[in-house]
Amino acid sequence: MFAALLLLNGIGSGLFAAPNTAGIMNSVPARQRGAASGMRATFQNAGLVLSIGLFFSLMIAGLAARLPATLYTGLTANGVPPATAERIAHLPPVGSLFAAFLGDNPIRTLLGPAALARLGPAQAANLTGTSFFPRLIAEPFRHGLAVVFLAALVMSLVAACASWLRGGRYVHEELDQAAAARSGG
Repeated sequence: MFAALLLLNGIGSGLFAAPNTAGIMNSVPARQRGAASGMRATFQNAGLVLSIGLFFSLMIAGLAARLPATLYTGLTANGVPPATAERIAHLPPVGSLFAAFLGDNPIRTLLGPAALARLGPAQAANLTGTSFFPRLIAEPFRHGLAVVFLAALVMSLVAACASWLRGGRYVHEELDQAAAARSGG
């Protein structure tokens, strides 16, 4: 499913970028196309950089909506005292997001040695193992991705509408100097 979404995104970007770049370049005189190309590239690169910040902000907002309840439920179901689970569940989700990206289980660090010592060996092994945290964060992470992809869809539709509203094909026509001289202009 994820690969299909990325494929669809790539096809849409390719179908959008080429005609719009041609539209931009055709709308300026030939002598100014270098500057127009530079401005287009500058705005495109700035947009790419800003989109990373927007992506992570939306992802964290999506995680923040679901992660606290999921963490609390998962920790208390494995014997963590409710007060400790509540404290961990309300930590900022940024650390959990990057721990997931790095393939790390932050539960050992978040609980600390004293809280782990109060749990049974099987519970402690489950909480600090390689499968607990990925399964726990999967649904909130999926929700965060849904928020990000929905925002990307809305932005793509706005861009497509703006592209459509620019009208038909426009080509800046240069007057041939010889023709201008013959006509007296």
